[in-house]
Amino acid sequence: MPSPDTIPIIVALLAAVSMLGLLAVVFYSRLDKSFEGQKRLAAIGATSPAKGRSARSEESKRREIEKTLREMEEKQKSVKSARPSLIVRMRQAGLSWSAGTYYLSSALAGGGAFAVLLASFDIGLLPPLGFGIAAGLLGPHVYVNIRRARRFKKFTKDFPNAIDVIVRGVKSGLPAVDCLRIVSVEAQEPLREEFREIVEDQTLGLPIDQAVQRLPERIPLAEAKFFAIVVSLQSRTGGSLAEALGGLSKVLRERQKLQGKIRAMSAEAKTSAVIIGSLPVIVLVLLNLSSPAYIEPLLMTFAGRLILAGCVAWMTIGVLVMWKMIRFDF
Repeated sequence: MPSPDTIPIIVALLAAVSMLGLLAVVFYSRLDKSFEGQKRLAAIGATSPAKGRSARSEESKRREIEKTLREMEEKQKSVKSARPSLIVRMRQAGLSWSAGTYYLSSALAGGGAFAVLLASFDIGLLPPLGFGIAAGLLGPHVYVNIRRARRFKKFTKDFPNAIDVIVRGVKSGLPAVDCLRIVSVEAQEPLREEFREIVEDQTLGLPIDQAVQRLPERIPLAEAKFFAIVVSLQSRTGGSLAEALGGLSKVLRERQKLQGKIRAMSAEAKTSAVIIGSLPVIVLVLLNLSSPAYIEPLLMTFAGRLILAGCVAWMTIGVLVMWKMIRFDF
């Protein structure tokens, strides 16, 4: 039993405890929020170095990508500015000729054209000689260019399928080199030969990105440059090769669709250019067959030949202008 003197003290203590409890109940939520805020600040402070490292890694990755693109752009500019040599052009055309074979073909073409014209037409010595020189200079050159353009066209047509093979192989777990080897064995020419060159370069110790970068030097097409850029960026900066090549395959197929639309839209203009360019020659031949006396002054007199040469020059300029107008580069 407490004494009468301690009862006021006990009551005061109990009142103080009750007041503190009441204050705690009223202000607990605010105190708890402040504690949570401090905890969150502490957590942010603890994780900020990781975020800083992530930001720094993203920045370094971006700089690496820019550096790679800059290097490849400079390299491609140097390759593009340099005119391909005769041996390179024949290699791009899929021909195994040497320089001596090419010059021998030029001599045979020129000599054959000269002999045929000299034996077939009584027009003197100078015209057959001029046509022979033109045939010797232009004949093998045009043949190589036609073979080269056909080979590039076939490469462009089959290239998306080869990329799809690589994408499926990488997704199934095969190394990229094995996927390239599959293309070098199973694909059609010229893809088989070009990818065989890549595999052989990689087998000899060249890194895969550098081996792929040599592809645009052999096939100077935008598709080959895109492929080299994607592989080089993936090898230097990381990432999913299958995803990157899958996007490239879609882009190449869209380019092929666009090329088809351009050919369809420009077919009428090309047909008109062919008709307009060939019509004077057809009319001249028909007049020569039906009325030789009517067309004889144009062919036999100096003034007529001068007019005919001027007409040929102007028609050639007109055909070249039309051809330039209906060609689309993208």
